[in-house]
Amino acid sequence: MKTIIFDVDDTLYDQALSFHKTFKSLIDPTYSYTDIDTIYRTSRQYSEILFDQSEAGEISVLEWQVGRISKALADYDIQINDEQALAFHAQYKDAQANISLFPEVKELLNHLAQQDIQLAILTNGEESHQLMKINQLKLTNWIPMENIFVSGTYGIAKPKAGIFKIVEDKLQCEPGQTVYVGDSFEKDIVGAKQVGWHVLWMNHRKHEQPSNSSIKPDKVVDSAAELLRYFKETSFRRV
Repeated sequence: MKTIIFDVDDTLYDQALSFHKTFKSLIDPTYSYTDIDTIYRTSRQYSEILFDQSEAGEISVLEWQVGRISKALADYDIQINDEQALAFHAQYKDAQANISLFPEVKELLNHLAQQDIQLAILTNGEESHQLMKINQLKLTNWIPMENIFVSGTYGIAKPKAGIFKIVEDKLQCEPGQTVYVGDSFEKDIVGAKQVGWHVLWMNHRKHEQPSNSSIKPDKVVDSAAELLRYFKETSFRRV
């Protein structure tokens, strides 16, 4: 059976909106969308670094979650103490309880659910927090819980091949018949490619592909609308 597996954060919904709301509420409401988005992008870079450290047991999950905020703000001369960083994280987490799918992603899931395709989720993160977002997005309307995989459940995270192999074994999917859709080049594209899956890069934030990487996605889309159009118009075999 053909299989399509999705990342969650910044792939199925706009993760930046929660950050923007929290920043305006707690830091400065006068900042422009562009300026806040720049800070958000930096926080995501720190998040990737600190997440790896937390997975290795070098720092706690809370140190990862709070550190990504305080370090990103410091890069733009916005100084906050530990208490303020913790408050930012708490409000940011609360804001994520009100996330919603990109409208085109909802249409895409409705479309794919009518096909002879196995759908699944593979996302990095702490189990309860990721499941909260999955429930808020109502992803089980299309994807059964047994097809939803959170790295924190298994103690191994993307881009390590092991987590992709766990998913592959549990779903009994063939690499050549499996497509992974994600937003992170380092975690999603590199990780899925090393186990032989086809990969679509949901690059709606227009990140540059690393020039020193020999790994290439099979397809790059720059919006949820393009992702929907691609799966509606393109045969799975040509991914």
